[in-house]
Amino acid sequence: MNMDSKGTKFGLFRFLKSFGYATEGMKSVWATEQNFRIHSCVGIVVFFLAGVLSVSAMEWIILIILVFSVLALETMNTAIEKTVDLSAEDYHPLAKAAKDLASASVLLFAICTAIVGTIIFFPKLLDLIL
Repeated sequence: MNMDSKGTKFGLFRFLKSFGYATEGMKSVWATEQNFRIHSCVGIVVFFLAGVLSVSAMEWIILIILVFSVLALETMNTAIEKTVDLSAEDYHPLAKAAKDLASASVLLFAICTAIVGTIIFFPKLLDLIL
């Protein structure tokens, strides 16, 4: 199904162009979503603490996956909210439910991330204090 260079469905130019679309999406979510900015700042603090407290390589991997997963989930939540807003002009209980559920998924994962972060950081902070 690979087409010629003019009407390509696949190809290097199309692949590279997709990074531009993703960059636009990241700019948009940063500009419009307060929670994305908050999660980003918290992620920076987490990475700073991880460096200061010398977490293990495996703990770094876990923290990186968790921080970027929260950001990805927040971005997906924004996409769902915008899609619902586009498709429902007036208030509809199902539109509200879809948006609330998408938001709940971010909250649940953020709680999970906070618990894992506590498990990783609490003993190291105690060692530092004591």
